Amino acid sequence: MTNYANLPAPSPESGLSRYLQQIRRFPLLEPEEEYMLAKRWAEDQDTGAAHKLVTSHLRLAAKIAMGYRGYGLPQAEIISEANVGLMQAVKRFDPEKGFRLATYAMWWIRAAIQEYILRSWSLVKLGTTSGQKKLFFNLRKAKARIGALEEGDLRPENVTRIANDLSVTEDEVVSMNRRMLSQDSSLNVTVGSDGDGTMEWQDWIEDDSANQAEDYEVHDELEMRRDLLARSLTTLNDRERDILVKRRLSEPPLTLEDLSHQYKVSRERIRQIEVRAFDKLQKRMRELDRNEIK
Repeated sequence: MTNYANLPAPSPESGLSRYLQQIRRFPLLEPEEEYMLAKRWAEDQDTGAAHKLVTSHLRLAAKIAMGYRGYGLPQAEIISEANVGLMQAVKRFDPEKGFRLATYAMWWIRAAIQEYILRSWSLVKLGTTSGQKKLFFNLRKAKARIGALEEGDLRPENVTRIANDLSVTEDEVVSMNRRMLSQDSSLNVTVGSDGDGTMEWQDWIEDDSANQAEDYEVHDELEMRRDLLARSLTTLNDRERDILVKRRLSEPPLTLEDLSHQYKVSRERIRQIEVRAFDKLQKRMRELDRNEIK
């Protein structure tokens, strides 16, 4: 993998303005070039190709990182965490899936930033349920919707409305709001000059399509599905479970030929067991899903 030490690094000493100017020098990639570079990394572990993939997406990482202002943490460190997430995305990117690296990398970048924020904030010491995480990353947006950004301590009616909207308790809203008020920073803090005037944090804010709360909702949904899968697998016998896991849940999957040798039956018999096990698994997952909803 590309060496993190070889990448431009933001620092309070050199100023973020200089870093942002540095990463603008790396060219963006055309789809075909990105595909070929990703293939070279995936198949040949070409570190030069990986380095180009990373550097061409440093602007994306910085833009997403700027959307996480206001948590009382050094912006340079948030960008550094975003770059770590980007490198993890490049490492795992499969160009054969049919989508661009930027689409895939956004999830890794946000996950790295959010984990860093949650590790660093005092909230971690008080517990981090999924509800608290959603509240942590969604409170500002909820306040903006009702025009309460400048309110300080929220009025009781606004506390009630936000608690209902985010499915948390009123005490949690009040407590979280007070913690975040002590950490908020202005969007108009300058980061230097880009040659055309003074740049402010708001000039680099992440676009509206990125929603941190939705990221956690997706994460929670995935966790629920994983739990349903684990519980549903117990309905299969040992052979069915082993074949299904090795054929559909392993990377890379075993071939029918491999499993036919293992179980000393024909490839067609393995295929039949796999299909039957998958049908049983789907049926059980639907049953459990309906029970969860009830």
